[in-house]
Amino acid sequence: MSIKLLLVDDQAMVRAGLHMILEAEPDIKVIGEAEDGAKAMTAVRSLHPDLVLMDIQMPVMNGLEATRRIVHEIEKPPRVLILTTFERDDYIFEALRAGASGFLLKNAPPEDLVNAVRVVAEGNGLLAPSVTRRIIAEFAQRPPRSHVKDPVEKLTERETEVLRLIARGKTNAEIAAELIVSEATVKTHVSNLLTKLGLRDRVQAVVYAYESGMIQPGAG
Repeated sequence: MSIKLLLVDDQAMVRAGLHMILEAEPDIKVIGEAEDGAKAMTAVRSLHPDLVLMDIQMPVMNGLEATRRIVHEIEKPPRVLILTTFERDDYIFEALRAGASGFLLKNAPPEDLVNAVRVVAEGNGLLAPSVTRRIIAEFAQRPPRSHVKDPVEKLTERETEVLRLIARGKTNAEIAAELIVSEATVKTHVSNLLTKLGLRDRVQAVVYAYESGMIQPGAG
């Protein structure tokens, strides 16, 4: 089945370019466009997309507020992939806390954009490598926090190990190689720990691992 996608950007030429790139893929269908966050909310309610490709800086309602409202006000919200020219730390962290499932820069090549849409639509989180580095650097500068016992204690020892590896930016394949298990087993562990912690995807798992204090930046 095709991925139903909503484009949200205040620049018509940008939307046209994104539309052309994404519609060229057989498994992606652009079902609508919006030029600001408020219109995006209306479009999400009427079109029921699987994924929203969201710009940040827009008039009326910016992409961060729109993401927050889509994730928390829509009964079955689509996933949101932030696409922006800006790499400011405050945008990154606010977007992730708002509930975005991915963050990609507009200078990424078209093939990275297409891959990002597929990855996020499948239920996985995605961060540009530079964004992952910024997250780790940000938490490295913060005072240590006490370890959160609940709900982290609900995890098995192996699930906790997998979460720590996710927080360090490891892919499923890399985790499987390190733990000497199959990639399918890793996927099961990831699914189980996300369910137990009430998280939507790997992106939220990364933020949770650092904010909870269960892992410290730079820890082996």
